[in-house]
Amino acid sequence: MASLSRPGGNATGLSNMAVDLTKKRIEIARDIIPGLSRVAMLVNASDEVGSRAFIADGEAAARQLGITVVPVGVRGRDDLERAISKISEERFQAVVVTIDGLFFVERQRIADLALARRLPTIVPSKEMLDAGALISYGPNTLGLYRRAAYFIDKILKGAKPADLPVEQPTAFELLINLKTANALRFEIPPTLLARGDEVIE
Repeated sequence: MASLSRPGGNATGLSNMAVDLTKKRIEIARDIIPGLSRVAMLVNASDEVGSRAFIADGEAAARQLGITVVPVGVRGRDDLERAISKISEERFQAVVVTIDGLFFVERQRIADLALARRLPTIVPSKEMLDAGALISYGPNTLGLYRRAAYFIDKILKGAKPADLPVEQPTAFELLINLKTANALRFEIPPTLLARGDEVIE
């Protein structure tokens, strides 16, 4: 899922939000996996600026949570199988997928590869969850699109983009795919189920 920005907006703030949410997803991985010690973080190595920010946040989360977070870079669709195989072979306990257009487009392939190797995946959007990921945490993308349409309408009616306020999501959803959990033979803690905004069965 690409970050939403508008003319006159501050894309840096949105990027920082995306990075902060990566830290939250790592925390969720810790909450659902007893004794979690090793997490792989999938990043798009072709986006040097974005991947650097995600890696730095992963390192900060690792220090705070006392776990190992290792970035695994990919540069395109053909690289995904190698990356997921590496994660499985090196016995990582979960995969956190960062926000990136490549991963959104290839969400089904990522979910299938991870499921075949029995790897729990924590992802940024409901669309990726629907493809077969285990858990998603992030803003409601449909809500983002609706707000984008609202501002486009105002611009088309004559509003100056520079005069419009910058908005960032304030509400976030925790979604759980029990169908994937069952396929992985993975038990979701009742406390997390209680926190979930939606549980797909």
